[in-house]
Amino acid sequence: MEIVIPDPSLIVLIGAAGAGKSTFAARHFTADEILSSDRYREIVSGDETDQGATRAAFARLHRDLDARLAARRLSVVDATNIERWARKSLVARARAAGIPAMAIVLDLPAETVLARNAARRPRIVDEAVVRRHLARLRRGLDGSKPAILGEGFAAVVVLRDALEIDGATIRRQSAA
Repeated sequence: MEIVIPDPSLIVLIGAAGAGKSTFAARHFTADEILSSDRYREIVSGDETDQGATRAAFARLHRDLDARLAARRLSVVDATNIERWARKSLVARARAAGIPAMAIVLDLPAETVLARNAARRPRIVDEAVVRRHLARLRRGLDGSKPAILGEGFAAVVVLRDALEIDGATIRRQSAA
């Protein structure tokens, strides 16, 4: 599947811990374009798994994102983004900068995500947390009009299996 993204734009990756968001980001975007919540936790606390550093990490991520968007630079937010309020904040930042926001959702089967998470040594997230992520993501995608579609994204792409994710390509299109 070819995913066409406006350049510049804000790309919001959405998926449970272990779904492959960081791998997807690294495969398709340059390191300087990726704003990773794990990386910001590491910057703030020295430990990318330190959930106690989340508030400070996101404050810094959002500050850097605002600067990138103001400079009209393509930016990819690599975080779970499974909560509506988190996505709403990102879409609002893009809108304020006059930049389109696009969501790429990694909606893999629970068994796949749980297996990938278990293999993420030493960064394994508690299985109960991953299951909560999956349930929240499901609530955002289920229904005749999935909630994520109505949140202000210029486009929402949902990738539902590993083959689809692995076969995805990104084509940048100059934004007018």
